[in-house]
Amino acid sequence: MTRLFRIRILLAFTVCLAAAPASAQTKPAPQTIPALFLSDIHLDPYADPAKVARLNAAPAVDWPEILASPASPTQAADLASLRKACPVRGNDTTNQLFQSSLRTIHRDAAHAHFVTISGDLLAHQFDCKYRTLLPTATHADYLAFTEKTIGYIITLLREAVPGIPIYVALGNNDSGCTDYALDPAHDEFLALTAKIVAEAQPEANRADVLRDFSAGGYYNVPLADVPHTRLIVLDDLYASGKYVTCAARPDPAPAAAQLAWLETQLSSAREHSEHVWVMSHIPPGVDLYSTARKLTNVCGGAHAVMFLGSEKLPEVLAANAGTVTLALFGHTHSDEMRLLQTSPNSPGVPLKIVASITPVNGNNPTFTVARVDPATATLADYTVIMASSPTGDAATTWAPEYTYSTTYHQPAFSSAALTTLITGFQADPSADTPASQAYLRDYFPGDASSVIKFVWPQYACSLNHDSSAAFAACACAATPQTGAP
Repeated sequence: MTRLFRIRILLAFTVCLAAAPASAQTKPAPQTIPALFLSDIHLDPYADPAKVARLNAAPAVDWPEILASPASPTQAADLASLRKACPVRGNDTTNQLFQSSLRTIHRDAAHAHFVTISGDLLAHQFDCKYRTLLPTATHADYLAFTEKTIGYIITLLREAVPGIPIYVALGNNDSGCTDYALDPAHDEFLALTAKIVAEAQPEANRADVLRDFSAGGYYNVPLADVPHTRLIVLDDLYASGKYVTCAARPDPAPAAAQLAWLETQLSSAREHSEHVWVMSHIPPGVDLYSTARKLTNVCGGAHAVMFLGSEKLPEVLAANAGTVTLALFGHTHSDEMRLLQTSPNSPGVPLKIVASITPVNGNNPTFTVARVDPATATLADYTVIMASSPTGDAATTWAPEYTYSTTYHQPAFSSAALTTLITGFQADPSADTPASQAYLRDYFPGDASSVIKFVWPQYACSLNHDSSAAFAACACAATPQTGAP
């Protein structure tokens, strides 16, 4: 789908709102520790199709040499043929781009105390590409290939930032069968991936991570160097409306089981006066692009398209705002902020959507270097580092795109700060203020002509209205609608 068509879709989706601004709060800068936030790596080992048979046959230890070898003379033709069989809207992360990001991560985040990856390590159409290029391979062969790909990613990251924990969440593309599919129990992919995920943890956490991740793809660990704080990692694929088992059957049971498990973990954290970070892949709330694409008349009573299949996850997180100090997600490939609240005046959970390494949507690759206040377990500040090119070639440079504190003039990425910012966005339907302009500029890394400017009032509503009804009430408040979406 072309960018022009996306803009036309969003132009058709027009509703209005108005809100009152709030004043910013300031306080002394906290003592912080650095951390590295990554999301949506989408490494593509099929970028040179002629190498795939060698990768499939080789042990993981040989992958760096194979992937770094000169391009095959038929690469362009082979790739064009593969894309006809397995269409993808753009280019995922090549080994060249991944290596370029790793060199910069080592340069800019070598002193990080931990790394978070909020899902989607594998490329789009991963299973289709494999079966197209290796039609006689078995399911066991395919599982081995997925594990070698994930192992390659984590191994190289551990070399780039050695000696620190790497916390991994799965995304909708991370599966042993196909996109948005995973088995709720006895899944070989989960069991194999659990070994990689556990090995990237401190030794004291490995047994618990191995057990819990193998069972469901989620786990709970102490957050490194942040006292009295736990990181709860979810696999909210189960909560997606698109979720099916590997036999292509819908199954609500794993989502219910994971949610019950989450509530137990949060209850335990409250009892022990612990802070909690929650990390998963698919964010809660309104999928504004899909809502616009379907010309959904939310002001006429139609239900907005949601990222998840139910509104239970944001409800649970918002109800625990006193315990959950940060939520990390990915999936949209854009740089976004949200606030989860039980009501407009209640404390909320600050939610950061981490932009992608993959340039598949036409964006430039990014990663985020964060500053964490260990005394309060809050995200004190962050800087987004962006590549000058989506290729990662020798001419590619990486430089800061923006820093949160200097761009938004807030003391932390907190509930209070996001309340101030989002209220300001909603009071600025034409996106004229410096804060609104900054958000538009940085939302889609590498493209200042942000597509969301065409639906800025509605987008601003989605930032702190994560149910369909609340979003519609905000977005449709200013003027009555006459059938327009």
